[in-house]
Amino acid sequence: MLRVTNTLTRSVEPVSPLEPGRVKMYSCGPTVYRPLHIGNLRTFILADVVRRVLAYHGLDVTAVMNLTDVGHMTDELTGQGRDRMMLAAADEDLTTAEIAEKYTQLFFDHSAACNIIAFDHYPKATDHIEQMIELNAKLIERGHAYEAEGNVYYDVTTFPDYGRLSGQSLEDMQAGHRHDHVDPVKRHHQDFLLWRSAGDRRELVFDSPWGTGYPGWHIECSAMSMHLLGDRFDIHTGGVDNVFPHHEDEIAQSEGAVGHRVVSTWIHGDHLLLGRAKMAKSAGNVVTIDTVVQAGHDPIAFRYLCFTARYRRQVHFADEALDAASTALRRLRERVATLGTGEAGPATDAAARTGLAPPALAYHERFMDAVDDDLDLPEALTVLHAMLGDDGVSAADRRRLALSWDHILGLRLAGDETLEAGLTALIDEREQARSAKDFAKADALRDELRAAGVELIDTPDGVRWVRR
Repeated sequence: MLRVTNTLTRSVEPVSPLEPGRVKMYSCGPTVYRPLHIGNLRTFILADVVRRVLAYHGLDVTAVMNLTDVGHMTDELTGQGRDRMMLAAADEDLTTAEIAEKYTQLFFDHSAACNIIAFDHYPKATDHIEQMIELNAKLIERGHAYEAEGNVYYDVTTFPDYGRLSGQSLEDMQAGHRHDHVDPVKRHHQDFLLWRSAGDRRELVFDSPWGTGYPGWHIECSAMSMHLLGDRFDIHTGGVDNVFPHHEDEIAQSEGAVGHRVVSTWIHGDHLLLGRAKMAKSAGNVVTIDTVVQAGHDPIAFRYLCFTARYRRQVHFADEALDAASTALRRLRERVATLGTGEAGPATDAAARTGLAPPALAYHERFMDAVDDDLDLPEALTVLHAMLGDDGVSAADRRRLALSWDHILGLRLAGDETLEAGLTALIDEREQARSAKDFAKADALRDELRAAGVELIDTPDGVRWVRR
């Protein structure tokens, strides 16, 4: 079974579903006001792989990822900044609803390009204001929150475990830790917003028992996760920058409201670096998946690049690294293409083991040991390359294993099943030229196909092709 590093306990633990045979997981999703950068995508690819591995072990996974379309301010504490959705709407002369729709669709497009399986639910913050208000009211009722001047704050001193996830204590958190400004109406400098009074703001505001306003960022995930998954669920994923304050605050909110532990396992992926800096919109060092495509790379090459380091380590993004990932991915696909055709590989560990010859079974066990060892994907890739290059394993078993393991890796090792009609016609024309021994024409057609992104592989069983 999959073992992962649980941020909460700082130990590697097996994923043990609360409900036998079923895993419920929640992942922090995008704020839909700008295009995703590939640092965001690395975090979402991590969630995708966790889900894929669990499904490969035969578990039924319910996966939820939120879409933040309100309440995420440039300056959460003081309220002097503007909601990022509103800033984007002003920049592009669109409504906030149009901004959310535009960048939600772009998020789906970029996720699909990286072969991230669609989650079961994508709740929008603006669709769950009622649940947020109810959760805030419950926190006030239980003595964990208080209202002041139309704002609602969480009183961190009422939650003894505050700081456990990030390894901090309230005594270590100095005034101004979150921001330079300290709100004078708060009881403790570390108290955080659950609901912000609208003030002069007239857009993206909602009625509440405390007056017109809008939710704090952190309360959104607590409300939506428990609304869709219940007050106990198995896994919560996100980037390492979510540990504090976002996930620390989530724990305080959720557990403060229900009185018990809500999330069993917290999984966090480290940063993607460009140069020496974390990739971030605020730093202006953003690369998107469109940038990767415009440079001539398959988006799956970026996915491969993410697998060259453990998820809890930083990945340095550079042109040379992406070039190397593209080359490695192309070679994998070419090797698979030479192994013949047939059905897709088995979709579960149990099915994959059935009927394998001993040499192939040994590779399968090595691969699964790597995957289950806290997602050691660099080692899993090493096993994949070794297995495909081992003539001691039958071609049928090699192909079967590669395509089975691809249910976890998501590298599209079989290539696309169909080509555009014009490209198929060029392949047929090249085959006719080869049959007529017109090798100059055949070579010219191969070059034309290569320029169109299709690599031909001549095998004893006929020509195969893969996307470049």
